Amino acid sequence: MADDEIDHMFAGEPGGFGDDFGEDFGDDELIDDFDVERAAAAAAAGHDQETDVILDPNDPRAARPNARPSEGPRITSPYITKFEKARVIGTRALQISMNAPITIPLDGETDPLIIAEKELYQKTIPFTIRRYLPDGSYEDWKIQELIVD
Repeated sequence: MADDEIDHMFAGEPGGFGDDFGEDFGDDELIDDFDVERAAAAAAAGHDQETDVILDPNDPRAARPNARPSEGPRITSPYITKFEKARVIGTRALQISMNAPITIPLDGETDPLIIAEKELYQKTIPFTIRRYLPDGSYEDWKIQELIVD
């Protein structure tokens, strides 16, 4: 048997190569399920009707929704911690590798990590470090204000 004969044999049978949905299936069923008023209200509100909000569990703002700036004198240490130092250098090196402007004169250096480290020691990185306190408040420190060892 040729392939054409096989196709013709099963074309009319249910479950064959024919239309499994039957003759009744069409676009009219899909249109009946669509709620025009609800879609218009969602479009007017500026969002889709089935939009899910996905939050990053590691985002400190999500973990502390009621955080506020600390009032009065600062109570945390003016020294940069090794964790803050690593994060600042890594973040700045990533920016440099993506062609961000460099804030120090280059002495033939091409490695973004070394350039970022030099920028940190010269305190020219335009970053602010936010330190959260146990009472839910936080302190913002600029790199220029911190003591780097």
